[in-house]
Amino acid sequence: MNQDKDLVVVTGTSGGLGRAIARRSIDAGYRVAGIARRDVTTSDLGVDAGDYLHIAHDLGDIDGLSGLVADLVERTGKPYALVNNAALGHDGLLPTMHNSLIEEAVNVNVTAPIVLTKYIVRHMLSARRGRVVNISSIVARTGYRGLATYGATKSAMEGFSRSLARDLGPRGITVNAVAPGFLETDMTSALGNQLDRIRKRSALGRFATVDEVASSVIYLLSDAAAATTGTTITVDGGSTA
Repeated sequence: MNQDKDLVVVTGTSGGLGRAIARRSIDAGYRVAGIARRDVTTSDLGVDAGDYLHIAHDLGDIDGLSGLVADLVERTGKPYALVNNAALGHDGLLPTMHNSLIEEAVNVNVTAPIVLTKYIVRHMLSARRGRVVNISSIVARTGYRGLATYGATKSAMEGFSRSLARDLGPRGITVNAVAPGFLETDMTSALGNQLDRIRKRSALGRFATVDEVASSVIYLLSDAAAATTGTTITVDGGSTA
């Protein structure tokens, strides 16, 4: 990888939004290290082989994150930014949801990004610069039937972003969240006809695309967002207007 470019670490690059964030980051002049269970190649992203490194890891393996970051830094140098995008969205009513699914969602959606951030930002502190972007969801504030656990995990990430911004701000590191509305991805495909009803309620009469959400992430990574921290940018086609 070309170490003259700043490195952005993106989790969940095997999904639609994660791939868009990785691709747009590379287009914006960054290198990307993508973390996902399933393999993602540069041909999948349509980018130059020298700008993308795939790291196969199950974020449910919390104990492995320390070694993952140590190996990453040795191979690529210190990261400039981290985008916590990976998440599980188990659909189901809480009274009938198995405890194992609740634990899995909390582990992947909350514990893993917090622990990964812990190890990544250690390398930003010495540089006195960096960016952390946490992908939330409008469900964190609006709620949605069958997504109580998912909504709880996304609310946790917004609270995490605000408090961590206070901790890291004096060292020149910003922390923000991006809250997409519903997107037509693998995660929401199970909603079926409900998507049409949700789409019609939005101010624009459509969902935001993954590229539009990724554009907000790129803004938060840029120098133009140097004074933007501790906040959440909503990209939902006006669903919450």
